[in-house]
Formats: sequence, structure tokens, C-alpha cells
Amino acid sequence: MNRLRVILALVMIITSSVTQVMAAAQSNATNDARTGSYSTPGIITEQKAIMIAQQHFKGRVLAITHPDNVYRIKILSEQGTIHIVLINATDGTVISAH
Repeated sequence: MNRLRVILALVMIITSSVTQVMAAAQSNATNDARTGSYSTPGIITEQKAIMIAQQHFKGRVLAITHPDNVYRIKILSEQGTIHIVLINATDGTVISAH
């Protein structure tokens, strides 16, 4: 009976540890997805692409898409003009800004 209690206690400790690790990993993944801070090796983050685009046009980001290796960022300027900025997702260079 004592041996069974020890085994059950060990199972509970291990289960608790695994649950905590999984919860922390889920929390990190959720935060990364919400902030756009996750990145694929060799690809700049959405936040970095937005910062680069807003160096060319100050304003509010209306949309960002990531087809292929290009970020397409739509910005509403403070003057009410809509601008499209294309950013190379690999190195962050501006492909087009109009």
C-alpha cells in the first residue's frame, strides 16, 4: 500500500510539472501570435515590417498581408491618403512605397 502511495505521488508531481510547462508554452505562443513577435528564421516580423513602412509614411496601419516573401502594408496617413508599402520579408528592404 505504501508503494502505491509513493507511485501515485510521483505521478501527480510529474503530471503537475508537465501541465505547468505546457501552460507556459501555450501562453508564450498566444503572446507571440497576438503581438506578431514570432518569427521564422530569415523572415522579419510583421512588427518590424510595420516599423519600416511607417518610416516612409506616418499613419495608421489598415492592413498587412504576407504573400510569398513580401509584406504588403496599407497605411492611412494623417492627411487621409492611403499608401501601400511593399517590404522584402527576408531583409526588410523597401520594394515599393506609394
